[in-house]
Amino acid sequence: MLIQSTIPNLRAAIGNKGRIVFVPTMGSLHAGHIALMRQARALGDTVVASIFVNRLQFGPNEDFDKYPRTFEDDCAKLAAAGVDALFAPSERDLYPVPQTYQVDPGAIQDELEGRFRPGHFRGVATVVLKLFNIVQPQVALFGKKDYQQLIILRNMTCQLALPIEIVGAETIRTNDGLALSSRNAYLSPNERAEAPRLHRVLQQIREAIVRGERNFAELERRAAAELNANDWKTDYVAVRRQADLQAPQESGEAALVIVAAARLGATRLIDNIEITAPFGH
Repeated sequence: MLIQSTIPNLRAAIGNKGRIVFVPTMGSLHAGHIALMRQARALGDTVVASIFVNRLQFGPNEDFDKYPRTFEDDCAKLAAAGVDALFAPSERDLYPVPQTYQVDPGAIQDELEGRFRPGHFRGVATVVLKLFNIVQPQVALFGKKDYQQLIILRNMTCQLALPIEIVGAETIRTNDGLALSSRNAYLSPNERAEAPRLHRVLQQIREAIVRGERNFAELERRAAAELNANDWKTDYVAVRRQADLQAPQESGEAALVIVAAARLGATRLIDNIEITAPFGH
């Protein structure tokens, strides 16, 4: 696996390498990331990954400085997964001057995750567009666990007419249902035992909707109450349309997603479950 840290060297290394499939990451790789790499292998000729902890998407009170960085271990995992090239720039490589030009994703950036992480999606969209321009892939993969991110990047790619297919990959979970995340490493043993409840309450909402319940606000309220009664601090539980993450009507919606974010101790976890028609009668 080639490892490059500068833009010119990366471009030289992957030029004329056929159909490029790109998987951007912030490192601290787990089985979910590796599943993305293996899926990427089947979608093109050359698989390029990146590792960059992007300061632009972290708020002033978030965990940029303590975000886990495990570069050597990550490289070994990527090589074993068949990745052809890794782009691992420093901040100076990627932002040689202050990044005053930024991508504004519109109103969706202030909802759900964006309500609790102001500026987060502006930082995500900016770095991803920059990485797209550097790597120039034909396909890019993103995990569905960060559902709002996936929708924003898909819409950005469409509206800016980028010649890139955005593929959403299914969330990888532990046996007890917890979505894999680099931040799971922050959980204490007791918190780790409690953490799968987040997925369970989303499953309960899904089952209720499939049975035909349409009082989405009440389903959201009950789920948040269950979490809060078990020492969580719920930011949101929301039933939304898959296509644009807007609130659905009580009937007639064909594809929904239940999204949630909550804090367990000092760790903030997110999760989601899709529901696709037919459901309910």
